Amino acid sequence: MFPELANQHQVLNEFLLRSAMAIVCGGVIGVERELKRKPAGFRTNILICLGSTYFMLISLLASGSAAGRPGDPGRVAAQVVTGIGFLGAGAIIQSRGQIAGLTTAALIWVVASVGLLIGAGFELLALLGTAVIYLTLTLLGMVERKMLNHRAPPPQNHH
Repeated sequence: MFPELANQHQVLNEFLLRSAMAIVCGGVIGVERELKRKPAGFRTNILICLGSTYFMLISLLASGSAAGRPGDPGRVAAQVVTGIGFLGAGAIIQSRGQIAGLTTAALIWVVASVGLLIGAGFELLALLGTAVIYLTLTLLGMVERKMLNHRAPPPQNHH
């Protein structure tokens, strides 16, 4: 169908391998969020990672980069960054002077970057990134709770 996909068997294998990698990376982060009963959990993080992986693959294939032709696969990747920002913005809630969902929004954004790494063929970097994200959520979460738990209450609005 596509001349640049001369070896469709190889393309299919790469697609399946990268899909599995996205499921693992998104799933690891999603499990941590599920255990903490946070909004963007297991399936959500897998879907974010899969989606950005697929967009990167589409970008590589459509630009011709996967076939060794010059192209700009960064164009679709840049749009993923912009688009995922809208999804993250929807996760942020402001109510009565309190803001919630910032970590969820940041997580949506960073999981998309892991998917882009996978889609671009940088599986090792994606695994390392997943580990860094997981450690940030778990270890730094514990540090934050222990060291910063004594925060001052939010200012009261007296009108």
